[in-house]
Order: sequence, then structure tokens, then C-alpha cells
Amino acid sequence: MREWDFVLHLQEPLTPAQSDTVDGLYDFNDGRMSLVEGPGTAEFWCTFEAEALTAAIAEALSLFEQLPGVLVRSVELGPRELEDNGMTTPAVVRVPE
Repeated sequence: MREWDFVLHLQEPLTPAQSDTVDGLYDFNDGRMSLVEGPGTAEFWCTFEAEALTAAIAEALSLFEQLPGVLVRSVELGPRELEDNGMTTPAVVRVPE
């Protein structure tokens, strides 16, 4: 198993009701995801263990079934995936140097 770091950018900031829901859900408070909010933005910084990056992202995205109306706009990879893990995943192939 590898640890994968990535950021899930939300389409819109959370509403107060959605923020309350996140606060009460174990899956969003077990240390794998951290909500970061800014003016007009919201994102979850994630660290998940999985064999492949795609599996880690799929697991994180599946948690949003618990948050109706919250949409993930994009996924941004962390620096560890670009350097340490060498993008080792069936869905991403490194360009030969």
C-alpha cells in the first residue's frame, strides 16, 4: 500500500448546513481529509492509502455520497505523487526521460 496525497476542489463553497453535516460525519473527520476554505472556495486535502492513485481518489470521491449537493470540480495531485511515488499507477504512465 502507498500513501497518496491529493486535493479535491469543490465546485462551490459549502453551505452552513453542509459544513455542519461534514462536522458530524466520521469519514470526513478520521484524519484522511481536511477541509480548507477560503473566500469563495472550498477544498479537501486528502491522504489515502491504496495500491493505486485511482483507487485512492475513487475511495475519497465515494464519501461524497454522504453530502448531497456537494460536487467535486477537480482533483489536484500532491508533490509526493509527482516525485516520491513517481506516478506509479495503472492510469498514469511516466514519460521516458
